Amino acid sequence: MKLVTKLGLGLAVTSFIVFIGCSKAQPTYSEESLGLRKDNLYNEDKVVPEETHYSKVAPSTGGKTFKRAFQDAPPMIPHDVEGMLPITINNNQCVSCHSPEVAPSLGALPYPNSHMINFRPDTSLAKDGKITKNGKEIDNTSSEKLANVSIKHLNKLSSARFNCTQCHAPQSKGELVGNTFQPDFTDKEGNKKSSWSGSKLTEGLNTLME
Repeated sequence: MKLVTKLGLGLAVTSFIVFIGCSKAQPTYSEESLGLRKDNLYNEDKVVPEETHYSKVAPSTGGKTFKRAFQDAPPMIPHDVEGMLPITINNNQCVSCHSPEVAPSLGALPYPNSHMINFRPDTSLAKDGKITKNGKEIDNTSSEKLANVSIKHLNKLSSARFNCTQCHAPQSKGELVGNTFQPDFTDKEGNKKSSWSGSKLTEGLNTLME
């Protein structure tokens, strides 16, 4: 009988403790506190974004270059781009200064060798359904065999690199969001220039099959 009484008392105490723990008020968070702006998530009528201030330094006068954010990161544009965008097939003012043959004389950075390489293999589909890549028949267009990797060196800018602003963008002075990212450069000058050339074009592509 005493054992039953002790067990009953123990269960009662345990239940009471669990009840107290569950009934403790839990902190609540409003929807407005979740975002970076700390404002109404459903109505932006009163939202005033930070004013954008792009560099007004003329391209011809150069400008302080930005350090790369990570190894082989596309460099940011340090000068004014007013009147230069959008880039079209008939108007690309970037290459007039950054092509390797004229960049040194203008004090501009020439686009690297990686921009003068065609990574797009010649792929075709025959009427019988056979797919050829660079003249070789393959099972499918997404073949990951190393033999199907196409690296063709050119003596001019590759058309795949023609739209410069796909990767390069001007920087704006404004309120920044906190960032604790620390780059780990594999090249001693990785924060200044690209090193992606030569053997590095396929180095580290461990998804390719022999």
